[in-house]
Order: sequence, then structure tokens, then C-alpha cells
Amino acid sequence: MSRIQARFSALQAAGRKALIPYITAGDPAPAVTLPLMHDLVAAGADVIELGIPFSDPMADGPVIQLAMERALAHEVSLRQVLEMVAEFRQRDNETPVVLMGYLNPVERMGYDEFAREAAEAGVDGVLTVDLPPEEAAEVVPLFKARGLDTIFLLAPTTTAERARSICQQASGYVYYVSLKGVTGSSALDVTDVANKLDMLRTVTDLPIGVGFGIRDGASAAAVAEVADGVVVGSVLVNQIAANADNPDAARKAISAIIADMRGAMDR
Repeated sequence: MSRIQARFSALQAAGRKALIPYITAGDPAPAVTLPLMHDLVAAGADVIELGIPFSDPMADGPVIQLAMERALAHEVSLRQVLEMVAEFRQRDNETPVVLMGYLNPVERMGYDEFAREAAEAGVDGVLTVDLPPEEAAEVVPLFKARGLDTIFLLAPTTTAERARSICQQASGYVYYVSLKGVTGSSALDVTDVANKLDMLRTVTDLPIGVGFGIRDGASAAAVAEVADGVVVGSVLVNQIAANADNPDAARKAISAIIADMRGAMDR
């Protein structure tokens, strides 16, 4: 059983839902990422999504785009991201880490080499935003052979037929995008999300995490009522942007947000 499967199974047995924060590796500086990852766990995170800096993050809104620009200003590479995960594993061998990003850096390293080095670093899953299921036949088996879960995005516009096809290749969990648009968008409609998740549960037994539009304890708790996991990113990255010259203040603010969400989800 993978670390992701084990975590979701334990949460289900305890009657709890997963809290899955996203941060961009190297934002605002490489030295901040590792302590921030440990802060997230201490505040109540169950799984960490760690963004790979990329110059053309087409699914992400301005908040995440600027985070990637801050990281790229420090020339943070995919190999450095893997080194961060390996260092995280020296203190935490239980919290699943999912790398989230785009296909180009992975393709440039080479799928097999990436899978090997990611597994050795302690990565548990990979979500490549621009990897359609039709082009995943080469990648998914390589990742699976190294014990890496392949996580796919599902959108409000995804049909049941396509969702079934995607979920047949997915493992770990699937990530449902709660609204049309990019990260950081607003107008989350939990009723619409619940209706869509009802359909998705007819095509997969995998846990379903929901992201986009979750910004506080109330919205996290509402989504937790209908989903297996709550993914939160932009509201955290906003704190990094607001405190880019004071990482300690950013860490404190982010810990407070995660703790608030954790408390609201567990009530």
C-alpha cells in the first residue's frame, strides 16, 4: 500500500477528510520550502502538494504564476525540488508528498530517470497538469513500476465517459477542479461540486480531492462534507507573496490558516 493510500485509509477509518495544501517549491526562496513543509504538517496537513516551478503554468492564475516566477528567479530546478523532498524525508517518512506541475521539465529529464529519482527522493505521487490520459500510456506504467501514484485532474466539464477513462489510469486519488477557470478563482458552489462528485463516484473508488476556490475554514469545511480531500493553494501562496521579505511571518500566517481549516473540517 502506498503512503497516499495508507493516509486516505487511515483518515477514512477515523472519519476525517484529508487536508492537502499546495505550495510552490522555492517560493519565495529555496531555503524556506523545507521548514514550510514541516510547518504544514504540524498545523494539520495530511498530504503536501509541492509545485514544480515552470515558466508557462497555463492552469494557474496570477497568484501561482507569480509564485513560480519568484522560485524561477532563484533558478529552482526539478532536481532541486527532488532534493527538497529527500531532505523532508529525513524528518518525516509518513506524510505523502505529491509533485504538481507540467510535463516539460519531466520530459526533459526523461520519464524513466525522473521516476527513479523521484521514488528515491521519497515522492509519492505526480500530478502533471498537461498530461492527457490519451498520452499517458508511456508515463503511467513507468511511474507505477517505481511506486509513484499518477494523479489526474477532472473538471466540471468532464463527461462521465471521459472521467471513467481517466480514472482507469489514475491511482492515489483524483483531483476534482471545483470550478471553471484557473487557480485562485472564486464563486465556489458546493452544491454543484456535490452533484459532480456523485457522478464521479459511479466511475471510481479512488478518493476524490477538491481544489480551486477554497480560501478559509468555512469553505474547507463545506467541501469536506462532500469530498475525501480538500486542496488549498492560492490563499497560502498569497501569504508568501505578502511576506516575501519576511518568510517567518509568511510561515506563521500559513500555519494559522491551515490550523483554522483543520479545526473547521474536524468539527
